[in-house]
Amino acid sequence: MTEASRIVVDGRPMPFHPDDSVALAVLRAGEHPHHGGTICLAGDCGNCIAEVDGVAYVRTCQTPCRPGLVMHRHPAVGAPPLHPAVALDTTTPPPARRISVQRSRAEVVVVGAGESGTAAASAAQRQGRSVTLLDGGQGMEVVAIYAGPTVIVRTPGGMAHIQAEEVIVATGAAELHPVCPGNALVGLVTANAAGQLHAAGVDLGVAVAIGSPPEGVPCTPVSGRLRRFEGHARVTAVVTVDDDGGERTTPCDTVILGLGRAPRDVLSRMAEELPVTVVGPAAASFPLPPAPDAGTVCPCSRVDVDDLASVWDRGFQELELVKRATLAGTGTCQGSVCLPHLRAFIAERSGQTPEPFTARPASRQITLAEAAAGVHVDAFRRTALHDEHVSLGARMDRFGGWWRPWHYGDHVAEYWAVREGVSLGDVSTLGKILVSGPDAVESLERLYPVRVADIRSGRSRYALLLDEGGHLIDDGMILRETETRFALTFTSAGAAHAEMWLRDWIDMWGLRVHVLDRTMSLAAVNVTGPLAGRLLERVGLPAPPRFLQHVHAEIAGVPCHVMRLSFTGEVSFELHHDVHRSVELWRALLANGSDLGIVPHGLQALQGLRLEKGHVIVGMDTELDSTPRRLGMDWAVQMDKAEFVGRSALARTAGLPDQRRLVGLTMPGIAPTEGSPIWSDREVVGHVSSSFTSPLLGHAVMLGWLKRAPFPDTVTVDGRAAAVVRPPFYDPEGSRARA
Repeated sequence: MTEASRIVVDGRPMPFHPDDSVALAVLRAGEHPHHGGTICLAGDCGNCIAEVDGVAYVRTCQTPCRPGLVMHRHPAVGAPPLHPAVALDTTTPPPARRISVQRSRAEVVVVGAGESGTAAASAAQRQGRSVTLLDGGQGMEVVAIYAGPTVIVRTPGGMAHIQAEEVIVATGAAELHPVCPGNALVGLVTANAAGQLHAAGVDLGVAVAIGSPPEGVPCTPVSGRLRRFEGHARVTAVVTVDDDGGERTTPCDTVILGLGRAPRDVLSRMAEELPVTVVGPAAASFPLPPAPDAGTVCPCSRVDVDDLASVWDRGFQELELVKRATLAGTGTCQGSVCLPHLRAFIAERSGQTPEPFTARPASRQITLAEAAAGVHVDAFRRTALHDEHVSLGARMDRFGGWWRPWHYGDHVAEYWAVREGVSLGDVSTLGKILVSGPDAVESLERLYPVRVADIRSGRSRYALLLDEGGHLIDDGMILRETETRFALTFTSAGAAHAEMWLRDWIDMWGLRVHVLDRTMSLAAVNVTGPLAGRLLERVGLPAPPRFLQHVHAEIAGVPCHVMRLSFTGEVSFELHHDVHRSVELWRALLANGSDLGIVPHGLQALQGLRLEKGHVIVGMDTELDSTPRRLGMDWAVQMDKAEFVGRSALARTAGLPDQRRLVGLTMPGIAPTEGSPIWSDREVVGHVSSSFTSPLLGHAVMLGWLKRAPFPDTVTVDGRAAAVVRPPFYDPEGSRARA
């Protein structure tokens, strides 16, 4: 043995022999790899789990030793501690272990290379079928079987995903662990583990055997039924009961347990409805152990017999209920140790033997990197123009569930392009839903607080979306295309919820309406600014629609739904089009507008442009209980309608006092930070929800919440006086958007 042949256990170097597992090396040193309990050295239990090289819940009996490996025992009770957070260097990506994935197909996958597994593989090969044989002892550990069926394998080099026509599970049988007082002591081993330890030259001391003793292992068989183990931390004696009821105490250092077996069927229990065949001992029916009357039943979750009796007496008398009420069977071994004893416990009390519970993938604790290997999911979506923005120097940021350009280097120049020239904005993130059918009008009349029936084809109307309490949950446009067909738009962050909201109400009302979410299939570009109409004339739209009108037309050869509206306060046309042609349209618009000084604008400029107009952003300027009255948007609600979602709540609260208002604020100088408190008479009376230093107006403009009446005319923000005013701050008549 060389100096390098050592591992580090709880901060102490520990030697190992060639071919030792980590658990075997620890046992060779006279210690326990966890804190006690029966050792099986077969991967069936959780009594050898530890943290290995920073990864928790590793089965050390199946982890080969290598020089420098670091192991930390888990706490005797409770979960392993989280490592303290370290400061990240934001300029350098954190180191990450890349887990490779090998994907393949096989007609037959056989799990287990024992006698029954090799026989099944040979039989399939004789039929001319291709066979993949997997065995944990050879480094191919199957951790899950999913629909397909797809077999998920942890390999020395990463992960393997094998698509199979048939899976044969030949995983054998696991040895039973004892359940009695003292079964959490050190010094208890199964017959198989005793054989491995003896072959490895580990001194078992004075060993006694309960049940079937292992061949070739020096030990003294002890007759009678197992009653308990005695000792403090480590076993010093085993107590058995003879047929006449007399107890016998046998001193020992090690107890070898040959108590019987149970099918090793976790994989088959997670694949009950898949084309999976179970063969050999894994499919055999073994007698249950005697019903336990004391001791730890589930070592993983520290559940004892008293816990089982307690939930049983409270009425939890089905196996799945006992499991959930006690957490027995939910630990690292998924019931491999405790399930036979749980079934015996219930069978004794109910007179019926319950079927095993369903296992949940994965059968082994795998890391998040292993679980996600081969899959990359960006929680924030990207529009079809993402690479175009990056190539133009955009600083990308996350907003409303999407990656969006925050600015392209100079947000003030982008602002002026909208106010004085022409600019492009990527608004592909907007929710886009198509509603059609004979009851389309009725459904929208019930959903929206504005009239829908009188919207003419080719026209549109701004609308709020309210919940039953009259609170704003989203806003957008209603665009009528035909008598029975409407296009609806929603906010970027609210699109998914809006679709659910529409579908749920329509389904509850039983209306004949079709709802199609086109958010991801349609992109959208906003052409905005005083020169927007001139640009569109150049690219195929000689007569652009007037304000709140919409048409279908080809723009630069790309079919578009052209919507005339405005969020910026200037002339604006949203061009909704097939997502696959978005880059083509974007580039054509930039090229044709080059002499007009066209530049794209990002969210930073857009936030200021819309704020000058007093437009709210749902979720930013609104709160969960924001009503139209609190937002100053009563004009968007028609209470003379007979019915709409939220109407009864608005009618009920209309006459009640309300001390909350979203107001406009102005002040000289630089705008304060969003979220800044609003002060009045030395008390905080609200907060700023949006703020912007207006290049055109030359001062700061804000939206903010006042939450205490009477509402003052002047407040203090950031130590400066601010006037409470009524938005919009810019072009209050709206003449520029309608030009």
